[in-house]
Amino acid sequence: MSGGHGGHDSHGGNKKVALLISVLALLLAISETLGKASQTTTIAENIEAANYWSFFQAKTIRMTVMRTAAEEMEAELPMVTDPEQRKRLEARIDRWQKTAQRYDSEPETQEGRKELAARAKQAQAKRDRAGAAYHHFEIGSAAYQIAIVLASAAIITGASVLIGIGILLGIAGTVMTGIGMFAPEAVHLF
Repeated sequence: MSGGHGGHDSHGGNKKVALLISVLALLLAISETLGKASQTTTIAENIEAANYWSFFQAKTIRMTVMRTAAEEMEAELPMVTDPEQRKRLEARIDRWQKTAQRYDSEPETQEGRKELAARAKQAQAKRDRAGAAYHHFEIGSAAYQIAIVLASAAIITGASVLIGIGILLGIAGTVMTGIGMFAPEAVHLF
């Protein structure tokens, strides 16, 4: 009779381990989903930052061309004796200088060099945060996967130490996933 009871305890223990595996699998799925989202955000923000920096470089080239043209015309201005022509050249120099200033900073459209640089840096910060989160989610996922394997092995071998290690790895996975969600830049892994 006690042999049957021991079998019943073993079966009940297996149910608990199966429940543990189910919980670990759920947490793994969450961590994997968050990791994929972070990876996608990393790529998207990297592209956005690169686009802003490309636009910044184009504005820099345009600004340099405008300033150079204005400076060249200013250098030639003393040689112009016709008052009407001089007035037209001064107006053109003024327009080119204003255009160059607009290329440098244009708060209304957020498309001046200064604004583009700020936007690029914001995209880079988002990229870096998402990248840090991704690494934490990946480590959390690995911990969950190993915990699932160990808990499964415990059912077959009956080695309860494997369950304990699996639980500890599950906790570690949860900690890493939590860091990835709430403070990915607080702990630097790589």
